[in-house]
Amino acid sequence: MKPRPFDYVRPQRAEEAIALLGEYGDEARILAGGQSLLAMLNLRLVEADVLIDVSRVASLDAIRDLGHAVEIGAAVTQNRLMAWPALQEKLPLLAAALPFVGHFQTRNKGTVCGSIAHADPSSELPLVLAALGGEVVLRSQRGGERVLAAADFQRDMLTTARAADELIAAVRFPVHAGRGVGFREVARRHGDFAIVAVAAVAEPAAVRLAVAGMAGRPHVRVVHEEGGDGLRASVRLWAGELEGYDDLHATAAMRRDLFANLAPLVVAQARAATGRKER
Repeated sequence: MKPRPFDYVRPQRAEEAIALLGEYGDEARILAGGQSLLAMLNLRLVEADVLIDVSRVASLDAIRDLGHAVEIGAAVTQNRLMAWPALQEKLPLLAAALPFVGHFQTRNKGTVCGSIAHADPSSELPLVLAALGGEVVLRSQRGGERVLAAADFQRDMLTTARAADELIAAVRFPVHAGRGVGFREVARRHGDFAIVAVAAVAEPAAVRLAVAGMAGRPHVRVVHEEGGDGLRASVRLWAGELEGYDDLHATAAMRRDLFANLAPLVVAQARAATGRKER
């Protein structure tokens, strides 16, 4: 199947892309890497009157160290971020998750912001953004710039708070250098979307635990239980609250069981990275 006819525009400046979004609104689609969008267009799951290609907008193709956070522009590919020299030091959780995002070939084209914009409930990058309490930077002619917390941006499966005339200009991952992190996922094959993925960041007296694949968006909870039995009981209770969902890959019951077994391992991994051991 092929997409319906559309116009293609490749602006040189972010302001041009934002102006086009203001003109076309819901009839426009932003193209950066296209790894999800082009497939959805071909299957006619989405339609567009115009594709706005921002992949060559220089101001959007930048990784900026802001001190407290690292800002990733809309045109930055996943492989380029993986090759960033300071990734492991400043964003260790992102460094742990990125190798699970698709394959080398798709990461050459797929963008970090594109994954956040697509908002798949099992995707690794939205999970990491939620686990770290990151932010999404939106720009429009109408409202200028607004910054949304990850928890406010992704609302449900493939659903975000972005308005039709807004460009996702960048995402910001808080710097967490020196903190213990953990990441694991279960997928049918390496590079597939996860059936369940779990991320953890060790805090001084607790662990910030996040899960993808259990609901329409990632969910985050601060875990205080020190003992292994207490942690497992808490995770099982949380899994029951999230319920999970059935699809071609797994039942809701399987997802709950995967989460209950993965979470203690990921928490132990994060605590071990800080020199603390699970009792």
